[in-house]
Amino acid sequence: MTTDHSDFAIILAAGRGTRMKSDLAKVLHPLVGLPMVEHVVLAAQAAQLAPVVVVNHQEEAVRGALASRSVRFARQEQTRGTGDAVSSALSVLPDTGTVIVLSGDAPLIRASTLQALRGAHEDAAVTVLTAVVGDGAHYGRMERQNDGSPWRIVEAKECSPEQSTITEINTGVYCFSIEWLRAVLPTLKPHAHKNEIYLTDVVELASQSGRCRVVVHADFDEVQGVNDRWELACARRVLQARIVEQHGRNGVDFIDPSSAIIDASVELDADVTVGPGVVLRGATRLGRGVEVGPHCEISDSVVAEGARILSFSLLESATVASRASVGPYARLRPGSSIGEGAKVGNFVEVKQSRLGPGSKVNHLSYIGDTTVGQGANVGAGTITCNYDGFAKSKTEIGKGAFIGSNSALVAPVVVGAGAIVGAGSVITKDVPAASVGIARGTQKNIDGAAERFRARRARGSK
Repeated sequence: MTTDHSDFAIILAAGRGTRMKSDLAKVLHPLVGLPMVEHVVLAAQAAQLAPVVVVNHQEEAVRGALASRSVRFARQEQTRGTGDAVSSALSVLPDTGTVIVLSGDAPLIRASTLQALRGAHEDAAVTVLTAVVGDGAHYGRMERQNDGSPWRIVEAKECSPEQSTITEINTGVYCFSIEWLRAVLPTLKPHAHKNEIYLTDVVELASQSGRCRVVVHADFDEVQGVNDRWELACARRVLQARIVEQHGRNGVDFIDPSSAIIDASVELDADVTVGPGVVLRGATRLGRGVEVGPHCEISDSVVAEGARILSFSLLESATVASRASVGPYARLRPGSSIGEGAKVGNFVEVKQSRLGPGSKVNHLSYIGDTTVGQGANVGAGTITCNYDGFAKSKTEIGKGAFIGSNSALVAPVVVGAGAIVGAGSVITKDVPAASVGIARGTQKNIDGAAERFRARRARGSK
């Protein structure tokens, strides 16, 4: 095959992951906004490796999750161990070159680690990344010869009591000569107790010819895999800390870094301030100088320079223009667009609506399927009645209009530019520009009725 790369990565992602106790394939479990396997793909690409992902269980879902990445796929017909998985990937690799084998369930791996491993490999047949730990647990042990040179990897289930005390473990990350790997993989025999072909068996073959190298990695946390939900949570915590630190070093001010939850896909400009307990998801972007108050959640939204999102506000697929203010306790639902310098105040919900520059919806209102003109002011308790039980209709509030408190605008309806709607009105017809619309019952005062009412209640209580 022809390719622009001489270095590749095989990412093993075919397994089910039964210890996750989930219907979702292990490598698809989300971590800071990306499936677990995508973190491995990104690390490989950042290290200038061309990824080949080996799939089987929930294959179409794995392919779909990585559709936006430049990735090749190989199918492992039967999940018969790591050696068989790597064999299945050789069909999409060239005859020669270098390949690093990675696990799709080790999302903390860094590109710098892969580059260091590749640099140490030189002309070896295999270079193994190991780590030294206090308890080897379920990891294979790197057994060395008397002179300290690598000998073989013994899987945890096959360790003798003496081998179990070895503290140098196999991380599951290897660098191979592709030509050598092609030659030796067909010679591997299945292990009897699981009828699986172990990739680790090639280490002993390389050692016999003096072509095995080992790189001992200092940070075991980076290279360990995820096998259950608790390990997934621990990996999430590590990745989250990396993301927050990166943004912090790029000029973002975190009031409480440990409480921030930020997806890998989120973009933050310099001078953004992030309050405690803030959650930022998906394709969110915050412009320079944006302030996000405590306990806000923003997903798939764009907030422009100098805007303020006040405490306990929720934004979903919304846009907020520069110097606008949202909250506290506001909700912007999908399709909401808040204009420059506009204000959405406390306990206001906006859905599929556009608020013009300088407009205000300050208190306790619902604005749905509505266009609010520049400088318009919507009073407290106003609702746009956009749904009649069968269909949704639109409301238009013109430039500079004023809507009195506790009004209901029954769509479809237009309140013209500069018009005024009296407080407590139920508007069912258009209000022309510069007009006053009032739609409420006539007030009637009955002299002395309050005293008579109280007297009746007092007699009734005896």
